[in-house]
Amino acid sequence: MAKTSVSIEIPASAGTVWQLMGGFDALPDWLPFIPKSVVTEGGRVRSLTTSDGGTVIERLEAFDNRQRSYTYSIIQAPFPVVDYLSTITVHETADSQVSRVEWSGEFSPVNVSDDEAQALFTGIYRDGLKALKDNFVS
Repeated sequence: MAKTSVSIEIPASAGTVWQLMGGFDALPDWLPFIPKSVVTEGGRVRSLTTSDGGTVIERLEAFDNRQRSYTYSIIQAPFPVVDYLSTITVHETADSQVSRVEWSGEFSPVNVSDDEAQALFTGIYRDGLKALKDNFVS
């Protein structure tokens, strides 16, 4: 099982950041490479359309509004991994106007090395968190 984690500080309160990105169906609101999300199964499954026309289907595994965190798995995606489980969390910091967002995942690579799979998701998380931060800086 391979793992990776990326975090970023954002110049906004944890509550403000969570309000933008905390909904399981909110990716199109802050992630430019996911322009469309359709939820089914009472909001527990999201079908994402990527900017290049691909499809990723994910299942919400856990949601904690008070802890500003959710965990999801991948049902279907063009990624070389199985048993994917990821969590995204917004943390408060000592400065009430700065939050830290952490995106982490674990997965089993298929036909690629652990390092290659880790590099893939580290890049996705890093680019995604930068896009999230861009919503709060002018």
